[in-house]
Amino acid sequence: MKLPFNIDLSNKVIAITGAGGVLMSGFAKALAECGAKVALLDINEEAAKKYANEIGNNAIAVKCNCLDKNSIIEAKEIINRKFGKVNFLINGAGGNSPKATTDNEYMQKDLSGVKDFFALEESGLKFVFDLNITSAFLVTQVFAKDMVESGGNIINIASMNAYRPLTKIPAYSAAKAGILNFTEWLAVHFAPCGIRVNAIAPGFFVTNQNRALLFNENGEPTARTEKILSATPMKKFGEAEDLYGALLFLASDEASGFVTGTCIPVDGGFNAYSGV
Repeated sequence: MKLPFNIDLSNKVIAITGAGGVLMSGFAKALAECGAKVALLDINEEAAKKYANEIGNNAIAVKCNCLDKNSIIEAKEIINRKFGKVNFLINGAGGNSPKATTDNEYMQKDLSGVKDFFALEESGLKFVFDLNITSAFLVTQVFAKDMVESGGNIINIASMNAYRPLTKIPAYSAAKAGILNFTEWLAVHFAPCGIRVNAIAPGFFVTNQNRALLFNENGEPTARTEKILSATPMKKFGEAEDLYGALLFLASDEASGFVTGTCIPVDGGFNAYSGV
């Protein structure tokens, strides 16, 4: 793996949730490349094992349901036995639900058969909030206990939705805005303990979760892809590697030791573009 720069993380034990996915597994590989011991947590244990095996001896896969506190505690105990106390946490678990997604961007009259705002399901809203906010809350509650005495580092994964809501996905937009606020709250709360808390807000990256929204079955870009790229000044989707510079900066106590309560957008200019 080629990194934008190297840092020494040989003294870090890192727990990463959602590590069975494309972006967080890439984070695990990048951090392990810098010498860290990494634990890949995911409810999909097979996916986490696949990436842990690719990394090697300084990585383990741990099955973890981030909405079940007992499961999180058990995961932490496994990591503590294998690697010692966790001093670095990445809250990468998250996602959206079709039950909390409208069919159209705008409310229109007399569109029978279209899933509009009024047809969104309460269960979908609660699922999205739990998957993004509740999971980060519970996982931080469990793992930050290892950091209170000796300090640590927490990185949350936000989104462009943290700055402005995207059409069709009201629950996910609100949840990611909550992640940004939660990051700032944690940064203040844990500052006396030497725990830094920051966030990274990816722009648009093609992942397993959103591929069907961005490309049709023939691999051609959808109308939503065309809108995204037209609003992204760099006119392209991000690659996983584009996130590693921000990740390593925040991971380095030497480079960002006085940085806490921030969120770094990695978005090709999307958040800065007004559309004119």
